Amino acid sequence: MVTSYPLPEGFSELDVFSLGSCLLVEGFLGFILNAVTVVAFLKIRDLRTPSNFLVFALALADMGICLNATIAAFSSFLRYWPYGSEGCQTHGFHGFLTALSSIHFIAAIAWDRYHQYCTRTKLQWSRVISLAVFIWLFTAFWAAMPLIGWGEYDYEPLRTCCTLDISKGDRNYVSYVIPMAICNMGIQVFIVMSCYKSIDKKFKKTGQERFNCSTPLKTLLFCWGPYGILAFYATVQNANLLSPKLKMIAPIVAKTSPIFNVFVYALGNENYRGGIWQLLTGQKIATPSIENKSK
Repeated sequence: MVTSYPLPEGFSELDVFSLGSCLLVEGFLGFILNAVTVVAFLKIRDLRTPSNFLVFALALADMGICLNATIAAFSSFLRYWPYGSEGCQTHGFHGFLTALSSIHFIAAIAWDRYHQYCTRTKLQWSRVISLAVFIWLFTAFWAAMPLIGWGEYDYEPLRTCCTLDISKGDRNYVSYVIPMAICNMGIQVFIVMSCYKSIDKKFKKTGQERFNCSTPLKTLLFCWGPYGILAFYATVQNANLLSPKLKMIAPIVAKTSPIFNVFVYALGNENYRGGIWQLLTGQKIATPSIENKSK
């Protein structure tokens, strides 16, 4: 580890190395797993369906999160941010864009599964492409706002990566974070919760439970809940009073999302899992009659 740069305030040598190692593992492992998901969709013809396209799009967004984490890990080992203020703004925008897009695609998958299992209607290509374009444009809008002054990107407490600045908690921050969180987290949590609740009722009625309906919501809240709580805490209290180590827990936990998503939405999908197996081994296995059938 480079020793010519001072340690960030509130962190020891071990803290910086440990957090950097966590970011590296999250970034590298998540990138590889999601890259396999992406390549499987592109290579295996049977996987190229509208419903699986949403899993593919989620994997693309999660690869972006992992790339963001890997850059942060590299900077952590250097103990400083080597890309300047413009690089910080780019890193913050990229991280926010991919994170918000990932959350939106999780909600889109829940919406699609609701229609598959409860209304027996399938997603069409025209609709899924339009939905994906809307998600990327919508999240790009919210991620771009801090670049033009509504909200602000700045260094995280470790000072080796950049995200939304929660340190000020002023009117500008509050006016941005509340509508942003409602539009990009609150609505999505409601969609995931209501869709899987309806699916669970359908499974109990038919006596055919195809997967655990509580897992997607639990995973979403586990990964992104701490970050949301921290962001809202900063709207009512001075976030600078919190320990720098405590404030780093939220982004570290959030960056586990790409790994969890692979197991929940790709490997947890029997059809998609079969495609990944075929990609890795060349052996084609029988696929279920219903897309997105899960364990």
